[in-house]
Amino acid sequence: MTPEIGIFGGSGFYSLLADAETVDVETDWGAPSAPVTVADVDGVGVAFLPRHGQHHELPPSRVNYRANVDAMRRLGVHTLVAPFAAGSLRPEIRPGDFVVVDQLVDRTWGRADTFYDRFDDGPRHVSLADPYTLRVRRALLDAGRTAGATMHDGGTVVVINGPRFSTRAESAWHRQAGWHVVNMTQYPEAALAREAGLDFGGIALVTDYDTGLDGEPDVPPVSQDEVFEVFRTNIDRVRTLLFAAVAGLATR
Repeated sequence: MTPEIGIFGGSGFYSLLADAETVDVETDWGAPSAPVTVADVDGVGVAFLPRHGQHHELPPSRVNYRANVDAMRRLGVHTLVAPFAAGSLRPEIRPGDFVVVDQLVDRTWGRADTFYDRFDDGPRHVSLADPYTLRVRRALLDAGRTAGATMHDGGTVVVINGPRFSTRAESAWHRQAGWHVVNMTQYPEAALAREAGLDFGGIALVTDYDTGLDGEPDVPPVSQDEVFEVFRTNIDRVRTLLFAAVAGLATR
């Protein structure tokens, strides 16, 4: 089966279906984070790849993003969906909510973030004015609402390098800038998907309030254990939402 949809797994999300077929994919950029698995979801081929590896051995700054995106492209997918754990920067965006983001701010450094290391065939500057494909965003929103999840339509994710979490000053800056959630992997996935010609969508599962909430001292800063626990307890909701979105995503 040639997959149409590609899905990246994030923190706590390392497999999609138990009866999937494992496929080894070679890329020009080295090995992807893990072998890709391909499964049939209601008649639609879906390829799955855990971006941090099968056992979360890769921190965000060491993920081979180029190999991961190129592996999906080589398998033939036309749409790439990237669920991710995120900290909320807004009191109205609560842990357990989903945010279908429409913008990103890149605050990473040192990551290989383009397929065009040389311009031998001429300049290649892609537009990233709108990093997330509207068609994919709509399918994710519709699936989440059908599943009864609390969905936020739109929002900006600020992408930090990690693996550490933000300082209080950094988090305050992010909030003052008007951004909505913070994450460590959405860049360069979005940019590489655009270069590869893939439709792209990012959906945040909110796991925490980053460094807390202003005026609410009882809300502590995020911890690694908190992120993993929230994602673990919500993983079935994530799968249900993604499965519900597949039919809408299959038509490009």
